Amino acid sequence: MIQHPSWLDGALYPDTEVPDTLDTLADQVDFLARLCSAWDFGLLPGKETVVEIRRPEWKPAVDACRLLTSLAYHLVRRWHGLPPLPYLGQQIAMIRDDPCLEWV
Repeated sequence: MIQHPSWLDGALYPDTEVPDTLDTLADQVDFLARLCSAWDFGLLPGKETVVEIRRPEWKPAVDACRLLTSLAYHLVRRWHGLPPLPYLGQQIAMIRDDPCLEWV
């Protein structure tokens, strides 16, 4: 049996085999897209995963991912000190137009 890194959540790969490593930029971008998408739907990453993706080595993959509809992705960009990009996800009118929002 192959031992995957403890931070690599196999649940993020329901459609394919869990990769042994994430050595390429494409593999890392795919992982980030899967992670952020799951996170947006309430599947929170483990502490080890958060520690891993915050490492400086992930910055190129974070910048390349461009999952602009994901709130989690925008948070990860901020963690890496990358410039903000436009959020293209759903904006709920009753929240967006709330006059008290500026105080939150």
